[in-house]
Amino acid sequence: MFHRAIFPKLKQRLSEPRRFIQVLAGPRQVGKTTLARQVMTQIACESHYASADALASEDRQWIRQQWEIARLKIAHNASQGCVLILDEVQKVPGWSEVVKSLWDEDTNNQVDLKVMLLGSSPLLVQRGLSESLAGRFEVMPIGHWSFPEMRDAFNVTWDQYIYFGGYPGAAALVDDEDRWRSYIQDALIETTIARDILLMTQVNKPALLRQLFYLGCSYSGQILSYQKMVGQMQDAGNTTTLAHYLELLAGAGMVCGISKYAGQQVRQRGSSPKLQVMNMGLMSALGQQRFQQVRSDPERWGRWVESAVGAHLINSATVYGFDLFYWRDRGREVDFIVRYQGRLLAIEVKSHRRQTALPGMDTFVKAFHPDKLLLIGGDGLDLSLFLSMEATEWLP
Repeated sequence: MFHRAIFPKLKQRLSEPRRFIQVLAGPRQVGKTTLARQVMTQIACESHYASADALASEDRQWIRQQWEIARLKIAHNASQGCVLILDEVQKVPGWSEVVKSLWDEDTNNQVDLKVMLLGSSPLLVQRGLSESLAGRFEVMPIGHWSFPEMRDAFNVTWDQYIYFGGYPGAAALVDDEDRWRSYIQDALIETTIARDILLMTQVNKPALLRQLFYLGCSYSGQILSYQKMVGQMQDAGNTTTLAHYLELLAGAGMVCGISKYAGQQVRQRGSSPKLQVMNMGLMSALGQQRFQQVRSDPERWGRWVESAVGAHLINSATVYGFDLFYWRDRGREVDFIVRYQGRLLAIEVKSHRRQTALPGMDTFVKAFHPDKLLLIGGDGLDLSLFLSMEATEWLP
C-alpha cells in the first residue's frame, strides 16, 4: 500500500455523511489517481471518474456534464450515494465557480453526491479553493513516494532510492540509466514545467524559470542567496521574481527553498534559501554522473545523502504539517530544523563517521534549546532506517 498515511484518512472521510469536498493535490506521477481508485474499491457506493487532462480545448461545460452523470447514477441506485472524481480539475477555466454552484445545488436538494478533486498543480488548486469554495473543502496534500513505498513495490534498495528518487513510473528503467534519464527529463520535468506551470500560470520569463529549476537541482542542499542566483543566470530578473518562481516550482513538487530558522518570522522570509529538490530523481537525471560514479565518490555521495534527507523531510512536512528550516550563523550550521506544535528538533546529516564535533549543533542548542537532537548517517541513526520511518516516530 502506498501513501499509507493518506489512504485510511481518505477512506474514512468518504465513508462519513456528505460534508466537504475532498481535494488531493500533489505533483505529477505520485499516484493520486491510483490512490483515489483504490479507496473507491473499499467504499460501498457508486463512483464516476473523469479527467480534464484529456480535454482537447477549454470546455466550461465539462464539469457540469460529468456531475450530471454522477447524479444519474444516484437516481438509478436510489439506496446508494456516489463519489464523483474529477482529475486535473485546475485545467478547466473557472472550475471553482462551477463546482461551488453544483455543490450548493446538491446541498440544497439533499443529493448524496460526494466529490473528490485531483490536481497536479497544488498552487493553482489552492487558489481556486480560496477564491470560491471557502468552507466547503478539505485538502489532502500528496507527496512523492517514500523509500518504503518504492522498496515494497519495486524492490528498490536504500542507496538506489537516494539516487533514483521516488518516481514509480520510472522505477522499471533504473537498469538502463540513459532511458531512465530521458524519461525523467521528457515525461516529468518538461511536462510539469510546460503544462503545469507555464500554461497555467502567468510567467513573464519562462527561460528564467527553467534556469532556476536547473540551478536548484545543481545546488540542492546548498544555501544560496537570491543575489548569487541572479549572478548565475543569463536572463536574470530581480530577487522578487526569483522568489516567486521558486514558489511555483515548489508548488509543482520540483524544487523548493528552505528558509533559515531565526525564531522571528520576518527574518525567516528575508533569508537566503537552502535549495532543495523534492525528488532525488530530478537531481540525478540532470547530473552528468551515473549511479555507480556517485555512489563510489564519498564527497559526492555526501551531497546526495543530505539532499535525500532534505527531500524526505519536505515530503513528510507535506503530509504531517510541520515547518522545516535550516540554521546558520557566523559559519556554523545545522542542516535541518523541524518545528512541530511549538517544539524543535535539530537534525545533522553525515554520510560517514565524523572525526570532529559539531560546533553548529552546540551553538544552536545554547541559543534555542531544542527539544530533541538527531544525527542521521555516519555514527548516528542508520540512514536507511530513518528513510523507512514515519514522521510520527521522530517528531519532537
